[in-house]
Amino acid sequence: MAIADLNLWDPGLAGLGVGLALVTAFFLGMVHGITPDEHTWPITFNYAIGSYSVRGGFRAGLLFSLAFTLQRAIASELAYFAMSDFLSGARWNFTVYIVVGAVMAASGLFILRKGRVPHLFHSHALDHEARDEPAALPRYMPIVHGFLAGWGTGAFAIIVYTVLAPAMHHAYLAFLPGLLFGLGTTVTQMLLGSLFGGWMARRKLDGRARVYVARKMAGRTLSGGGAAFMLVGALGLMDPGLASLSWATGLRVHNLAHLGVGLMLVVILLVPIAGYAFWKSVREARQRFPAAS
Repeated sequence: MAIADLNLWDPGLAGLGVGLALVTAFFLGMVHGITPDEHTWPITFNYAIGSYSVRGGFRAGLLFSLAFTLQRAIASELAYFAMSDFLSGARWNFTVYIVVGAVMAASGLFILRKGRVPHLFHSHALDHEARDEPAALPRYMPIVHGFLAGWGTGAFAIIVYTVLAPAMHHAYLAFLPGLLFGLGTTVTQMLLGSLFGGWMARRKLDGRARVYVARKMAGRTLSGGGAAFMLVGALGLMDPGLASLSWATGLRVHNLAHLGVGLMLVVILLVPIAGYAFWKSVREARQRFPAAS
């Protein structure tokens, strides 16, 4: 294996052996974690922001990515036995959008304390004052989201399933490309999660105001983003041709080479939602906690 043979744009040209395939998987995972797509950033951003600290953002990125890694290892093994062809279909990907969006929306509404609060064997309605205070982020939700989001497919997933997994030559090694890809994503998502959480911690807010803004912003962005995901998923199921809409950028980096539905979902829909959520949450916090802002 020569590192000069590493080709992240078209790995199949290198005539991959096991060693080079695994190195390629890891570095592709790192690129995947950096480039904004609908399977990572919209989710880790919100959980990291909601944690309002570097440590909390690091933890959110870690938990999300470890669950994502498990999913990719399973799918990589399935791909070796040619059992993952269904994952490349447009309808499947839009179905994942709907599922992920529903979980995002549910998580956001939980944070915002909308409706009724579930307990193990019963639920109860919130009074008006309780509804105004956002709830703490459920610590297990990044894990749920990471595993679900991993079932979505894009350029990186297709390379793992159709090029890297078959290069293993043995069934007992077939999970490794997905595992290494997920670990590469984990490295960069932990870093980004720390940066997102640190950004929130550096806002000119103190104490309860910062907690309020972080949770409110996360809840609003998750619920609004979840609705956007479900809308795009529903439109895609009605017209799967939506998946083929893309514009070439000339960049030889997967996720950035074409402006497709996924990237447009992140940039056109989620960025404005997050911006509005931050503005509204800060405005409310300064009214509620004038001494802390």
